[in-house]
Amino acid sequence: MRRKEFAVQEQEEVEQFLQETSYGYLATTGEEGWPHLTPINFVYLNGHIYFHGSRKGSKMTEIAASKKVSFAVSKEYAIIPSYFTDPRQACPATSYFKSVHIRGEAEPADDLVEKAEVLAALMSKLQPEGGYAPITPDDPTYRAELKGVSVVRLSIQELTAKFKFGQNLKEERRESIIQDLSERGLPDDLETAELMRKYCPFHQESFKGD
Repeated sequence: MRRKEFAVQEQEEVEQFLQETSYGYLATTGEEGWPHLTPINFVYLNGHIYFHGSRKGSKMTEIAASKKVSFAVSKEYAIIPSYFTDPRQACPATSYFKSVHIRGEAEPADDLVEKAEVLAALMSKLQPEGGYAPITPDDPTYRAELKGVSVVRLSIQELTAKFKFGQNLKEERRESIIQDLSERGLPDDLETAELMRKYCPFHQESFKGD
């Protein structure tokens, strides 16, 4: 069961996180019923998760055997050491993160227009600076590659998200951690502090009252 203060219901924020993240884990049913996890690059497009790869291999064999898959994406923003809030006890040590878990059905996308759109979106995510010819199904240079590569469409049936940034903390303790993060200055610390303010129930109530 998920704690209510950590649950994320806002579709726009979930979709933004999926747009920003390029790496996740696909769970299929492997040999003899064992779960099989595959790290993959992906793109979220038109309400679906897409990924590409070879037409052959264990991942494609397992999807052909059972369309039911799970997919997870997560990003850890900052480790919060115990001494930020307690000089003795180890219990307060934790981390702040965003995570999304998806259940759905995966199947090959064979339409060349759809495949081109997906691969173009994936390239835009992984190589936003450009430096390549646009991917279109009419380009003879790409046509053979589009036919040869496998693109898989994951239709989402269930999605749960959890963004943990100290929403359950009392205001004084939260502000103390924000101050410690600002002073520590490790990569992502300042962004974590801003996200703590963004998701803070006290801040949200104050904002609503303005």
